[in-house]
Amino acid sequence: MAERVDRDANDALRARFDEVYGQYRRLRSGVDDLRSALTELRVTERSDDGQVTATVGARGELISVELTGEVYQDRDHHALSRKITTTVRRACARAATATQELVAAHLPAGSGSVDFLRTGDFGALLGRADAVLRREDERHG
Repeated sequence: MAERVDRDANDALRARFDEVYGQYRRLRSGVDDLRSALTELRVTERSDDGQVTATVGARGELISVELTGEVYQDRDHHALSRKITTTVRRACARAATATQELVAAHLPAGSGSVDFLRTGDFGALLGRADAVLRREDERHG
């Protein structure tokens, strides 16, 4: 009887390992593609009047800012500063969304990493581990 229980438990563990290992292999095979896509990602945003163009990378790093000659006609340097800042922020927001979408396409559904990228909540990274530990505590408590 005990031998049968051990064999069933081993079969269940082996099946779970095969499932997790399969997920890992799929994830690992896509990491190089993801890395390339993130390295190449560029998001360009223009100000509403077209006078400012900002380009950022996947992490929101500023790659370039271009100004048309028309920005010098209005000599309000504060307005120009706000226009540049607003345009760069919009480009960064779009880059963050594009990065989240790329990463989400390469990770398992419900991944805490994707939730973390979306929300910035470190608890999302540990959510699954916390749930497993709670179940273990309930089983043994």
